[in-house]
Amino acid sequence: MNQQVSFDNLDQAEAVASMQLATPRKRVAVSIAERFGLKDVPAKVKTEAMEPSDDPFIPPRNEGHVFDKVFVREVLAFLRKPEGDALYIFGPTGSGKTSGITQMLSRLNWPVQQITAHGRMQFGDLMGQFVMRADRPGEAPQMRWVDGPLTTAMRKGHVLLINEVDLIDPAELSGLNDVLEGCPLVIAENGGEVVKPHPDFRVVVTGNSSGSGDATGLYPGIMVQNIAALDRYRFIEVDYPEKAVELDILSKITPDTPEVIIAGMVEVANHIRNVFKGNDPKVQLGVTLSTRTLCRWARMTVDFRSAANPLAYALDQALLRRANPEERTAILRICKDVFGDQWQ
Repeated sequence: MNQQVSFDNLDQAEAVASMQLATPRKRVAVSIAERFGLKDVPAKVKTEAMEPSDDPFIPPRNEGHVFDKVFVREVLAFLRKPEGDALYIFGPTGSGKTSGITQMLSRLNWPVQQITAHGRMQFGDLMGQFVMRADRPGEAPQMRWVDGPLTTAMRKGHVLLINEVDLIDPAELSGLNDVLEGCPLVIAENGGEVVKPHPDFRVVVTGNSSGSGDATGLYPGIMVQNIAALDRYRFIEVDYPEKAVELDILSKITPDTPEVIIAGMVEVANHIRNVFKGNDPKVQLGVTLSTRTLCRWARMTVDFRSAANPLAYALDQALLRRANPEERTAILRICKDVFGDQWQ
């Protein structure tokens, strides 16, 4: 006999529906080599991906993304069996932390709730808040509870992705502790509602530090996180890609650019990064040429190919205009040394 259920409002109906659907999504076996473009992985090695879906929270796919085998292996291990852990991905700015995880989730058809942290963020920003909302156009608005990214991810089985997590006040980040261990989320502000985690719910965070502060002084605003909170994460360190990988990336996004020019760009990027990290006592740089900026430089060089010096003109817009005069001079000297006559 079917049980009739009546709802006082649409929100209650949606909440019950979400509880009824809180089962793991159907998975299909896929080849890791094929799905992530890893040529040195045997074709018979497989992982599970969710069935294709038109869910708008699945990250858009970037066909030009190049994956690192170790990164893929460690992320897949976490997604398959988190065992009460969250995942903390850290590394220098623009090294591919966020793009790496979102592109993996895109190929696994796994929806994501993504948010970028800041120094004033509170745990309530993750849970949700009451807002004035009308159910239909023309109706009088009423005060309604609206889920934040954490609550939405827990209900629907999405990945909660918090970028720049080391900018958050450690007391606020500690609010995640019980949730990371699999406990329900209790929303006192919404009448003590209890939200149980969906089996597909995962938490991933990214940062420029590993949570222990910034010893380099390169990233203002980074906070030392609570050691008890950090104990609930497994860590992956991401650095800038190897030269061969960045050559491959640039060749894919600007296929008509001569190989010698692409090689020079990658060489300049690595030289600048080396100085940025403090490995050259004679020069100091407060800016770096990340993989993200490197790709921007390559694309803009193509866009401004009719300029007198496309390389210099594009680099000026991609990086140099946010550097101080001394840094601009040092970077231009690096470019001239690498490219020689080609720089003109």
